[in-house]
Formats: sequence, C-alpha cells, structure tokens
Amino acid sequence: MTDFVKIDRVHLCHGPTPLESMPRLSKTLGCNVFVKRDDCTGLAGGGNKTRKLEYLLADANSEGADTLITIGGIQSNHARQTAAAAAKFGFDCYLVLEDVSGTPKKDYYHNGNILLDQLCGAHIHQVADDEDSMFFAEQLKSQLISQGKKPYLIPVGGSNTVGSLGYIRCAQEIAVQIKAQKLSFDHIVLATGSAGTQAGLLAGLILENIDIPVLGICVSRDTQAQKEIVQALLERTLDYIGLPTSLAKNRVFTDGGYYGEGYGITTEATIDAVKQCAQLEGLLLDPVYTGKGMAGLIDLAKQGKLGQNILFLHTGGSQGLFAYSDVFQ
Repeated sequence: MTDFVKIDRVHLCHGPTPLESMPRLSKTLGCNVFVKRDDCTGLAGGGNKTRKLEYLLADANSEGADTLITIGGIQSNHARQTAAAAAKFGFDCYLVLEDVSGTPKKDYYHNGNILLDQLCGAHIHQVADDEDSMFFAEQLKSQLISQGKKPYLIPVGGSNTVGSLGYIRCAQEIAVQIKAQKLSFDHIVLATGSAGTQAGLLAGLILENIDIPVLGICVSRDTQAQKEIVQALLERTLDYIGLPTSLAKNRVFTDGGYYGEGYGITTEATIDAVKQCAQLEGLLLDPVYTGKGMAGLIDLAKQGKLGQNILFLHTGGSQGLFAYSDVFQ
C-alpha cells in the first residue's frame, strides 16, 4: 500500500476545517445535524477544490508546468480556486468557462465567481453551452505548447485520482474530529457533481476503516449515472493508493431526486434550504451545489431516512450567491 502521507502536495488549505453542530436546524428537523466546514479552506473564499488543488499543483510542478488550464461553468467554484492557486504559485491560468442555459442572467456574467477569476488574473475563454469545452481546452493546450508554454490540464472539478487525494485527507480530519468530540454519525451527506469529493472521501474512510454511509445528493445527474461515475473514480483512487478495488463494493450511495432541471438551475427546495441555513445558523450555502445537497438532507431527514445523527459536508460556493441575486430577492 502507498504511504499516503508521503504523496507530494503543496500547502493551500486552512485546516483542519471545523466540524460543528447546527443546533437550530437540528431542532427544526428533529435530529442532530453537524457540518464539516470545508467552505473555510481559505483559498479565495475557500471550498472543496482547495484540497484537490494541493495535489494537482504538486503534480503540475513535478511535470515542470508553468500554466494551468481547467474547465467549468461560468460560475465555477473550481475555476475560482484554480485561478487563485495559480496566482499563489506563479502559474499562468486559462479558464474555459461554459455558459449554462436556464440560469438567471442578471448578474451571471459579471459577478460572483467570474469577478473573482478576473481579479486573480486568469485568462478567460467563454464557450456556449452546446460547445465541447474539453475539445476547446485540448486545442488551447496545443496552442500554448506551440507558444513555448508547458500547460497542465486539470479536469472538470479537479476530479481525477490525483485530485481525489484531497478528500482522503478530509476523511482523516473527520476521523480525528469524531474521536475528539465523541461523536458518531448515521450518515454523511454532501452535494456530488464531478465525483472527486465523494470518491476521495469514501477512499479516506475506507483507509481509516470507518463505515459511515456517504450519500451524494446529485446536482446534475440521475441516481444511477452519478453512482457509476463515483464508483469508477473510487475504484481508481483505491488502486492509486494501493488498496483493493473490491473495498469499493456497496459503498457508493447517490440520490438524483433533488437536482431539478439541471446543473446550475435552482429549485424551490434549493432556495428554501439556502434561506433556512442562513436564517437559522448564519451559514451561507450556494445555489448550485450545497443548496441542493442541503435540500436533499432536509427532505430525507424529515422522512427519517438518515438516522438521528447526520454530518453535512459543506463544500463551499457561497461566492456564487452574488451571481444569483435575482433568485433570492
């Protein structure tokens, strides 16, 4: 088995991030809800991609790269954190940002994450929602190579085996915090999209020999499609760190009942969940990921399907609220 601690990473994350109770939401739901505050990782406002970028940037350094390229929606949290990490470590940064149909447009193109991308000095290429953004990124990579640059292409969400290592570290933090605070959980709930966070967290729990069910509330796909993506990445991540892929069996749970019409398109339940957490806990969620994840948690908790003790993984993204201002006014 690979000695996980010895895998190279750069240092970006403020950690360990807090694990704290949500007493007023808990009272409303009739169960005990806690939150792992990965919105507090620190990089340009924080979020889950900071953990992934620690390993991705180390890999980029090992390849002698001088430029980062990545892909996401126009309001991508991952793009924001990639731009910030590039600035911190002296990489040029190119963002291929895809428009998303069905999203509110009043502030979408000039506020929220895209404003922060610009402040961090990223080169932004916008593509239409029907364009192949990966093809565009590959062409851009070839063009930069022809100019003498050494680009490193990070996949959507930083979600490959290297990026997923960041959430092995998060699982190890949770293991320590559970023991220190004398807690036990019936479920861990998170928003799941590009799959790296859920796959990495599961790999870390397996490494720590902790068998807490992890439920991914889908933000863009149906239950089965998301499960297959997480399952495949979990198996690759386990293999990468030298654990048997058979350990992934019966560990992946997803729920596609809360994403609505598609990625980035809000639902009434999402808006209600964002408002509840802000008004009961002073906790800012986002309309794309954590709002949908919390909407699923609230509904399932009310049905008694998550047990009495629930941990919500807050993956950040509140910067995106400013791009969705007309939804919340």
